[in-house]
Amino acid sequence: MANNRLLAPPIHVKTAYPQHRRTTSDHEGPDPIPETSFLSVQVPPSPTGSYLDGETLRSRANSFNSRADTARSRANSDIGTATPRFEGDELTVEEALRPDNPKGNEYDINNNAFAFSPGQLNKLLDPKSLAAYRALGGMKGLECGLRTDIVAGLSADESSILGKVSFEDATKSRDPETCSKIGPVIDQDVLVTDHEVRGQYHDRKRVFKDNRIPAKKSLSIWKLFWNAYNDRILLLLTAAAVISLALGVYEATGQKRSPGEPQSLDWVEGLAILIAVIIVVLVTGLNDYRREKQFVKLNAKKEDRQVKAIRSGKSVVISIFDVMVGDVLHLEAGDAVPADGILIGGHGIKCDESSVTGESDAMNKTAGSEVWARIIEGSATSKLDPFLISGSKVLEGVGTYLVTSIGVNSSFGKIMMSLQTESEDTPLQVKLARMANWIGYIGTGAAALLFTILFIRFLAGLPTNKESAAMKGSAFMNILIVAITIIVVAVPEGLPVAVTLALSFATKRMLKENNLVRHLRACETMGNATTICSDKTGTLTQNTMSVVAGFLGTSLRFAHDLDIYGGDKRILTSSAAFKQISSSLRNLVVQSIAINSTAFEGEEEGKCVFIGSKTETALLTLAKEHLGMGPVSEERAGVKLVQLIPFDSNRKCMGVVIRLASGSYRLLVKGAAEIMLAKATKEVGNSSDNNLLECTLSPSARLRASDTINEYAQNSLRTIAMLYKDFPQWPPVGARTLEEDKSLAEFEDVLEEMTLLGVFGIQDPLREGVSLAVRRCQDAGIFVRMVTGDNVTTANAIAMQCGIKSETGIVMEGPKFRQLSDKEMDETLPRLQVLARSSPEDKRILVSRLKQLGETVAVTGDGTNDGPALKAADVGFSMGIAGTEVAKEASAIILMDDNFSSIIKAIMWGRSVNDAVAKFLQFQITVNITAVILAFVSAVSSSTSQSVLSAVQLLWVNLIMDTFAALALATDAPTEKILDRQPTPKRAALITINMWKMIIGQATYQLVVTFVLYFAGASILHYNTTAQPSLQTQLDTMVFNTFVWMQIFNEFNNRRLDNKFNIFEGVHKNPFFIGINAIMIGGQIIIVFIGGKAFQIERINGTQWAICILCALPCLLWAVVLRCIPDKYAAVVFGFVQQAWMVVYRPFAHFTGMVAAKCSFKTTKMASGPVVDEEIAIETLTGSSSPKPLPPITLTTAD
Repeated sequence: MANNRLLAPPIHVKTAYPQHRRTTSDHEGPDPIPETSFLSVQVPPSPTGSYLDGETLRSRANSFNSRADTARSRANSDIGTATPRFEGDELTVEEALRPDNPKGNEYDINNNAFAFSPGQLNKLLDPKSLAAYRALGGMKGLECGLRTDIVAGLSADESSILGKVSFEDATKSRDPETCSKIGPVIDQDVLVTDHEVRGQYHDRKRVFKDNRIPAKKSLSIWKLFWNAYNDRILLLLTAAAVISLALGVYEATGQKRSPGEPQSLDWVEGLAILIAVIIVVLVTGLNDYRREKQFVKLNAKKEDRQVKAIRSGKSVVISIFDVMVGDVLHLEAGDAVPADGILIGGHGIKCDESSVTGESDAMNKTAGSEVWARIIEGSATSKLDPFLISGSKVLEGVGTYLVTSIGVNSSFGKIMMSLQTESEDTPLQVKLARMANWIGYIGTGAAALLFTILFIRFLAGLPTNKESAAMKGSAFMNILIVAITIIVVAVPEGLPVAVTLALSFATKRMLKENNLVRHLRACETMGNATTICSDKTGTLTQNTMSVVAGFLGTSLRFAHDLDIYGGDKRILTSSAAFKQISSSLRNLVVQSIAINSTAFEGEEEGKCVFIGSKTETALLTLAKEHLGMGPVSEERAGVKLVQLIPFDSNRKCMGVVIRLASGSYRLLVKGAAEIMLAKATKEVGNSSDNNLLECTLSPSARLRASDTINEYAQNSLRTIAMLYKDFPQWPPVGARTLEEDKSLAEFEDVLEEMTLLGVFGIQDPLREGVSLAVRRCQDAGIFVRMVTGDNVTTANAIAMQCGIKSETGIVMEGPKFRQLSDKEMDETLPRLQVLARSSPEDKRILVSRLKQLGETVAVTGDGTNDGPALKAADVGFSMGIAGTEVAKEASAIILMDDNFSSIIKAIMWGRSVNDAVAKFLQFQITVNITAVILAFVSAVSSSTSQSVLSAVQLLWVNLIMDTFAALALATDAPTEKILDRQPTPKRAALITINMWKMIIGQATYQLVVTFVLYFAGASILHYNTTAQPSLQTQLDTMVFNTFVWMQIFNEFNNRRLDNKFNIFEGVHKNPFFIGINAIMIGGQIIIVFIGGKAFQIERINGTQWAICILCALPCLLWAVVLRCIPDKYAAVVFGFVQQAWMVVYRPFAHFTGMVAAKCSFKTTKMASGPVVDEEIAIETLTGSSSPKPLPPITLTTAD
């Protein structure tokens, strides 16, 4: 859309106080509002002393009135009436400021150098209270009591404040010398960026705090350790380990040994399990601590933004965290109000306070000085509203306001403090947690079955068991420990952790690539986006605009580069064309550019530049270079504004009404060229004298202008037209007036029969690399649409340049699009590539319809009205540079550089997050299946009921699965090749056919190898385990070692989710993966060499090491074989398995449902009181009152 949003110039309401209009009242407060107040940009004093003077600018009404006496109906006000005019009118000062909580410390501040406490200032807006405003002395009282200046703002040099202003001095005194003003007033229109306030405003921070909402207190690392340990399975394992340790110690110290019998070391296993539990808790806790710290940093970055303030008379850009009580801040349409305050002055401020107060209507704001005057003269009512509430949105207008409450003392701060909650899980985290639960149930069932089998065997052997009671108890504890450990291994608690790690890593890296993620779910959703609806200006283009062509009237054409037009002699250079025009026409063009603009002069990096909309800065640059325009502040200094019409994306124009020296009024309008041309009936001519020449716009001239506009559009130029019209009075005769202020005219009624001043063609080159980025999106299966406010011709030309528009694509205008029926829209959308002249509502309709068709939609937006579309989209991208605060608040991701190429990065990282989770899921389920089956079978087949994998060994495997592998597989950065596949559908299963193929295939290989080593290893290797029991321990060690090495090698297999063979691609670019694997390999080597009794292993020799590695290494080659199996064949096999599963599952589910229904009955309990019905039901393993069936397996094939 066109980037014509309204930016606030540094405007001040300056006042003068005529002596003959001093109002008297029983209330001895500061002076009432002056009868002459005016709008001005801050400028140095003019040598001629010219300044906006002599009239009243009514900030609330957004208008100018010729005489103050007619500005408000005051004559009939009755100061002495007993009827309250507003809520609290009858309250005294003490009652209006009475603390809600007498024990609160907001009212009692030690060494308060200011007249007011934070608690007293809070009474202004808790709720809105004109009584409190009156009690604090109005705007002048606040200015005095807060030691500030409503024109120059706070002094940039302020640190500590000397002296003190009392409450009485601030609210009663008429002597300005009573209040110690801080810093000089410097009227200078200069913008200073990156202004630092560290070390400044010591007393203000001490009394009023800073503008930060204290972050929810993060958990200490000890609490995180406790949370990690506070797992039911780990607690059970700890209890079993303690009992085992106690029995082992008793065996070693309390039992008599036979001569020559070595001391029992059974206690070592219990101790080793406790140490393993401690290691698991430490690693998990540290991992959570690191993750939490990363998100705290991200949230701090997310909440920070820049606001425009006035300090020492200069407009400065500061962080929202550096806003102080007493600051004077600029407001403009689209801003989110950063702190509570009182409106000083401006143009037609309307705010949306629904998110704070629940009030759905737009709230008109009245300048504080006008409210004070109405209070003094007795005409104030409750409808007067000078209050700005933090967290509300500015819908219309520009202005300045005085900050009265910040941080925890502000309205928004109090709400946020009461609403601090835990962050919600993302959809993927919820889905994986659900899957982890079901896997855990299956593992728990396997552990329960194993325990039952071994316990029955244990009981059956008790009559013939001649061991001591301690040994029998130890044997039972071994059975319990193995069963519990299988549960530990089976429960994949690492799945949700893997998502969190992947999101944490991705969001941190995305920030470096100019994507600030505000909502974590957007990161994973963006990876599956199927369509992008992108703005043009600043996103696809550079947003560095310049006027390269145009015409005045319809005849005088100019261009920057004449070669483009084939040397047409009717077209002049810009400098030659503007030299030919008369001084009156020149002044009119300068006036139209400078006055009807919200841009202003500022300073960036030591250079004087124009700040504001790029379209407006391009026009200002033209006026400065070719029309002799002086400083913008001087051009605006003597202008008397009457009404300001902000830019509106629906009508595609903006305007301003000024009063001329002759007493007449002039309406200046600029906007979209073809729309403005339709409103014109005359054109300006170039006369030889100083009088403006107006001619009728003939049909041929209109056609000529239309053709030129189309010619500019075909050359990808944005066309802006300027109109004007003079009126003898304002509002004009016959024009409707605004309901809230009869001195303002309805813009639609006066925007007719205008005079065409000229049309300007503005060039905005495409961003470098945008064509490639669009093509990459299309290759990735993402449909890119341009949604812009430009006309059809310009939009089509830009779309062709960047590759969005194809030969068969449809280009449509917003008004036509919104009139389509649902059926017509559904037929059009697959080929709709450009939506031109679109409004924010058109964009919202487009997004909503695409979502209904099953698309995953990403949208870019920068304006306030883009909020609904950004909210409606699956992922909303706002512009970090050109975007309003409302757009940023509605978005999920902020593009810090406003660049379309950054959206590609978001897609890549989104897909990377989804891939990381899938890789880890594939890896963990493989380990789960292998470890549980191996431990189960070996324990059942063993005469001693011992698993080949001991409890400590299984805990080490669990550590590898849940932590190390999650870290390794979640930190692979995406490559360009990740865009070579289609997006994943919304309803796609978590586990694809390719993943099932790898999981079942690898689990089968690992089980075959370990079972062969366990059951046939002694025969193959010719080990006499009966004569030499140590050889059996060595063989068990080889099984454990081979098993772990297979997981390490399989981790490399899981780096790819497709059927390609290069599993080492980019591994050298991931130091996390290399480092974590080094830790796992080093840990395994150390365990095998020195683990000994703790791990129930024995050191093995070089040959045995070679056997382990050679048995594990082929899993890499086996993965190649599996990848050679086409997915369609694997799908047939798994489809058959799924059908077989459903044949068994459905009757079981039906049976359990019937049992649950029959077991649920009602009993009537007779008592002395009323009859009570009690429902008794058999609870299932999940704790619900009816069994929850296992979900059916869903199979999808990988592309």
